[in-house]
Amino acid sequence: MTLVGLNFTKVLAERKSDINEKINISNNVSIVNVEKSEVSFGVKPQQGLKISFMFHTVYDPDFGNIELHGNLMYIESDKKIKDIAEDWKKDKKLPADLMKPVLNAVLGKCNIQALVLSRDISLPPPVPLPRVNIK
Repeated sequence: MTLVGLNFTKVLAERKSDINEKINISNNVSIVNVEKSEVSFGVKPQQGLKISFMFHTVYDPDFGNIELHGNLMYIESDKKIKDIAEDWKKDKKLPADLMKPVLNAVLGKCNIQALVLSRDISLPPPVPLPRVNIK
C-alpha cells in the first residue's frame, strides 16, 4: 500500500468580520469520492485510486471559515483497487486499514495549510499551538 501525490484542488479562506467575543473552532474532514485512476511513474502505468477529500474549519459564531478540497492517490494491487472501488460505490466507505493512513495524511497536510491561511487572513489558529508557561 502506498499513498502518493496529495494535492489541493480548492483553497478557500474567508474572514467575515472582526472577532470580539469568545469563539469555538471545529475541524472536519470527509472523503467525498473514490474512483479508479491510472498512475504512471515509469514505463508501465499502475492502477490506483484517486481519493477526493474536503477539510473544513468552522469558526463559531460565524465570522470566518477555511475550506480545503483535494485528492490523494493510492497505489495497490489491481484486485485490491477493484475491490475498494466497488465497495465505495456500494457503501460510500473505505476499509478501516486504508481509512487511518488516508485521514492521517490528509489531516497532516490540511492542518498545516489551514494554519498558514488563518495567519494570512488574521483568524485564530485552527489547531492549538504550544504555549510556554514560566513558573
